[in-house]
Amino acid sequence: MRAFADLFTRLDQTTRTTAKVGALAAYFETAPDSDRLWTVALLSGRRPRRGVTTTLLRQWAAEAAGIPLWLFEESYPIVGDLAETIALVLPPPTRRSDAGLTAWMAYLSELRGMDEAARRAHVLDAWDRLETTERFVFNKLLTGGFRMGVSQKLMTRALARATGIEEAELAHRLMGDWTPDTTSFHALIHAADPAAALSRPYPFYLAYPLEDAPERLGDPGDWFADWKWDGIRGQLIRRGGAHFLWSRGEELITDRFPEFAETRDRLPDGTVLDGEILPWKGDRPLPFQALQTRIGRKTVTRAQMTKAPAVMLAYDLLERDGIDLRDRPFAERRAALEALLAGLPGGGPVRLAPELPFADWAALAGTRATARDRGAEGVMLKHRAGLYGAGRRKGDWWKWKLDPLTLDVVMIYAQSGHGRRANLFTDFTFAVRDGDALVPVTKAYSGLTDAEFREITRWVRRNTTERFGPVRQVRPDLVFEIAFEGIQESPRHKSGVALRFPRMARWRRDKPVAEIDTLETVREMLRFYGARG
Repeated sequence: MRAFADLFTRLDQTTRTTAKVGALAAYFETAPDSDRLWTVALLSGRRPRRGVTTTLLRQWAAEAAGIPLWLFEESYPIVGDLAETIALVLPPPTRRSDAGLTAWMAYLSELRGMDEAARRAHVLDAWDRLETTERFVFNKLLTGGFRMGVSQKLMTRALARATGIEEAELAHRLMGDWTPDTTSFHALIHAADPAAALSRPYPFYLAYPLEDAPERLGDPGDWFADWKWDGIRGQLIRRGGAHFLWSRGEELITDRFPEFAETRDRLPDGTVLDGEILPWKGDRPLPFQALQTRIGRKTVTRAQMTKAPAVMLAYDLLERDGIDLRDRPFAERRAALEALLAGLPGGGPVRLAPELPFADWAALAGTRATARDRGAEGVMLKHRAGLYGAGRRKGDWWKWKLDPLTLDVVMIYAQSGHGRRANLFTDFTFAVRDGDALVPVTKAYSGLTDAEFREITRWVRRNTTERFGPVRQVRPDLVFEIAFEGIQESPRHKSGVALRFPRMARWRRDKPVAEIDTLETVREMLRFYGARG
């Protein structure tokens, strides 16, 4: 654990990409294979689930430190991180441990199945054998909130440097449904595993937001356009007589979408499609909310499938007859995709994402303006000569989204943030007017600068009217412009609507509360822009 904690410290103390990659590469060159495997797992999002509730951890830490719980609770927001607060208040260890990361991950797994008394003894024993930084890392793993400030892309680059294996090949090998309990470092990184290769998706190529006018992209004839849908990005794989459906988050979601089972009989073996999974009825998508009823379920009922039938609008072909096509131009891949899907019966779960022909950029802008009418977020632009990359890169794929919808609202509740913003009020509830009353319409916590959050924090402390635990009710004086991507009916909210991806666009210091938007305005937006599931 000491070597892993040292790595954590080195990564935390620098923002330089080269320094992070160098530190990781040095660690991968010297660490035991099992520790290297766990590090790869942790940095690719395969974190253990929380072993103990944070309430119990706070109680146990206060008791071990010999301080009252109220003092610990007062210290927590000052430090800004629970794992660090615990590491700092505990007394020095009375013993030392030379166990590595793998041994401590096994130690954490032993918590499952223990009663509360046994878990308490288990955690206290760990705290008594680890120094402060090691405790901090252990606590992060214990709470399920481990983050290392390194993207999977940087980790893969460092691993490539340490092993001599090409970065693109490593990125592919790290995809899929593996854990340190189901594989070894050698099997994952060095050995060819035919069984794993059957289900393994390719790294997703991600589009870059187009912030400027598209004219700067050059000749419109070089570009292909299709709709930017609001669904789940996925890869549908047909190999070895089976089919697999993966989300962009590397989650195997095959069982949640039984509709795609028929592709085993209709797609040739050795096929990988990239596309968007959408709830669909008739000739248009349903609201994304309809898909959420299926995302978190291991099994899906026929009633749910009837209410929110899913389709994949395929827009790229990554593999054909077992041959990787990612190094072929997009135009060639698209032509092959069209030929492949032309043989499928209409109305099935896999459909071709339609092309949006355009003669010039002005014509495409006109098409983009109708996106909400089609249930889309904007348009995608793909260079016809572009290859299929990995991760987010500027150049060949762009997403040109619609300008967001906006409302002017007033803040009515405030709550502290987390992590480095734990000392600031950053999480707010906003309301619109309904006659003389104020009706909560959304929450938001992003979009402002740190300086603005500090100024608002000072204001909240002076203008709190009531407290409800960590939440403060404030005088309804501060007006903000909220930007959001969509609006839909929601019986769970007092306003009757839910906003999609709300964030604070700006602080409207120039606007009085009397001029904020009304609930009637919100309902008009729902009628014009919204969708009912």
